[in-house]
Amino acid sequence: MAVFKPTGTLHCVTELTPELLKALNVHMIVLDVDNTMSPHGSQTPFPGVRAWAQSVTASGVKLIVVSNNYKKRVAPFAAQFNLPFVSFACKPFPLGYLRAKKMAGTPRRECLVVGDQIFTDILGANLCGMRSVLLDPLSPDPSATVRFKRSLEGFLRPHYTRLTAGEETVKSKA
Repeated sequence: MAVFKPTGTLHCVTELTPELLKALNVHMIVLDVDNTMSPHGSQTPFPGVRAWAQSVTASGVKLIVVSNNYKKRVAPFAAQFNLPFVSFACKPFPLGYLRAKKMAGTPRRECLVVGDQIFTDILGANLCGMRSVLLDPLSPDPSATVRFKRSLEGFLRPHYTRLTAGEETVKSKA
């Protein structure tokens, strides 16, 4: 189903280079936290994420953290990067994504949602008309609900295509 299909996939957020973002005409990124920027529940970002965020913002792309987690979890994490955030976003419903878009003052066509879950991050992006990048989960998920969703994702992920730095469009797998 197209509603569950991302624009493309990458291994980790640090693979989103300023060159790739420019080729995709992206001016704002909506970022998930858990298993996108850090291990689940951790305030410590994955290696390279701080430098990546600095590089991307220096290139003129706005970053906004959008998470289903509570402010108590999201605010201190976003503060490490000096980024605005939307907590308790109720993904996949569009409200959190649209709040981020309004905060950034960026048209939907220039927004990119980046996250690790098809049934929250990608579905939400598609419901509100934004492009998306699905990342590989980099750490174990403690929640039984997320582990169940991951088992369902296993049927969909092999059909998605990887983005490659410098490509303007996503090419289909052979």
